[in-house]
Amino acid sequence: MDVKKRALLVGIDQYQHMSALSGCVADAIALRDMLQAHENGEPNYDCRLLTSTDEKPVNRELLRPQLQTLFHNARDHVLFHFSGHGKSTRTGAFLVTQDGTNNDPGLPMDELLNLANQSRAKSVLLILDCCYAGHLGDPAIFQDGDELQKAFLREGVTVLAASRSSEKARETQGYGVFTKLLLGALGGGAADVRGRVSAASIYAYVEQALDSWAQRPMYKSHAAHLPPVRLCQPSVPDELLRELPKLFPQEDSTYSMDPSYEYTHPSACQSNVSIFNKFKILRNARMLSTQAGRDLYFIALESCWVRLTPLGQFYRMLATKNQL
Repeated sequence: MDVKKRALLVGIDQYQHMSALSGCVADAIALRDMLQAHENGEPNYDCRLLTSTDEKPVNRELLRPQLQTLFHNARDHVLFHFSGHGKSTRTGAFLVTQDGTNNDPGLPMDELLNLANQSRAKSVLLILDCCYAGHLGDPAIFQDGDELQKAFLREGVTVLAASRSSEKARETQGYGVFTKLLLGALGGGAADVRGRVSAASIYAYVEQALDSWAQRPMYKSHAAHLPPVRLCQPSVPDELLRELPKLFPQEDSTYSMDPSYEYTHPSACQSNVSIFNKFKILRNARMLSTQAGRDLYFIALESCWVRLTPLGQFYRMLATKNQL
């Protein structure tokens, strides 16, 4: 297990003084199962799970030291996910713990933010699926009696929140609406050509599914680099991406084919057929365009050309810079 990547996942359905929820424990368990390994089975995050079904209730006395342990001496990548009640008050917003009350809800979101900002981890991803989650990252500043909001994230910290600071988060089909979409994104829905799922691509995936009349997710980041949260099956292997500069010496180069590239033709040449198959992979990934938009089969039989799309040109550029 790669102990350099830690994740603490919290799900609370049962509360002592507040209404019960139905999908938060399922959120945490499903996310644990998704994050602990990449799609190819290799280890990803070393996950710790806290849920309201455990023997010990997830109260402040339990959650606070668990968070401190999560961030203590962390050097690389840290992830925290909370699914449960959130509460907004005049003194700030809170993650509601099992023992929370209206007057004393639980753990302040500002406390979570301070732990993240003070940690030495290269990257910190904070994911909240709770009401008023958008408060995270916006410490309240009072000036002349008016409450202003100012985001304060140190470099390397990113926030994914299920809703604006003024909105409630919903549940559906046994999960939080936000976490259900999050799981789809991590399962490959938000993966790029190389299979990499980042916090930014997760947000781009999730926000499209929530219209302006529903809860709106929030994305806040002060990051110069966004490491992948999970790796999925790539649509184009890196080995093929590294060949792009050889196949296309210039970004606008065209590659002419002939019947020997089509395996069913009498003149078929194995090396050319291999290139044809690589072009199919690139075409399926929207990285290759063909003359007049024709099928590759006819491009070969009629001795026409192919060239890179802007997306293909982008990955060709990365290959020339040895960034793949």
